[in-house]
Amino acid sequence: MRHLLGIEGWRRDELEALLDKAQAHLPGKPDTTHILRGKVVANLFFEDSTRTRTSFHMAAKGLGASVMNWTQSGSSVSKGETLLDTARNIEATGPVAIVMRHKSSGAPHLVAKHVRCAVINAGDGTHEHPSQALLDAFTLRQRWGALDGRTVLIVGDLLHSRVARSNLLCLKALGARVVMCGPPTLIPPGLESLGAEVTHNLDAVLPQADAVMCLRLQLERQSENFLPSIREFSRLFGLNPAREERMKPEAVVMHPGPINRGVEISPAVADGPRSVILEQVSNGVAVRRAILEVCAS
Repeated sequence: MRHLLGIEGWRRDELEALLDKAQAHLPGKPDTTHILRGKVVANLFFEDSTRTRTSFHMAAKGLGASVMNWTQSGSSVSKGETLLDTARNIEATGPVAIVMRHKSSGAPHLVAKHVRCAVINAGDGTHEHPSQALLDAFTLRQRWGALDGRTVLIVGDLLHSRVARSNLLCLKALGARVVMCGPPTLIPPGLESLGAEVTHNLDAVLPQADAVMCLRLQLERQSENFLPSIREFSRLFGLNPAREERMKPEAVVMHPGPINRGVEISPAVADGPRSVILEQVSNGVAVRRAILEVCAS
């Protein structure tokens, strides 16, 4: 694997092999700082990020690499430099991998065609976020051992979420049943063709779920009015303590972050005993180490 641009097209055995490799990068495992020692990983983030950029930084450092952190703010993009010129100039400094986030769907795929180093998609528009899906699957596999026969409910703003598509592809490939729930205006067409079950009734499907993944209402991506109000969205699709009581006793709660507390999820649920949100973040470092090892070593 030279690039990681998306989950689409991955076979189950390939996904499981990478998740197995991530297991060796958990805290307490043997030292891995020799794997990328003397090499450079470049983080190109054209959009803001906390978890993804930080964990890729930590992952690269944990493999012994130096890290170049580039952000659009203060760069020559403000002077009209194109995406490809930016990527080519960064590549000319010698990184073995470019980790890239961009607001335009397909931007990492374009860059991958014009550079020689590995390109890792850290989120492109509303298209995909493959490393997030892998760390989510890894977190569930740590809990369950396998995803076969499990039901994962993904609820929220599906239309603007790159996490939703990658998770659907990844979880289905690993044997899970995936149910996607949200208001009709925030559900993109074609989810059923990818293997999802689609519903607009959260309360009806909630008791069936082994894991509930809440997605943020992405107001910054919405150029139209998709909802009557945020309050109405929270009333119908927010995971609150009353709804939590309807979940299976051992069901877990997930969120890729950042969280809109009190909108898609209540603080009491996000910080409660069912929550594996911080486990997702911790596991993200191990999974991204595995990705960098495969793509850049």
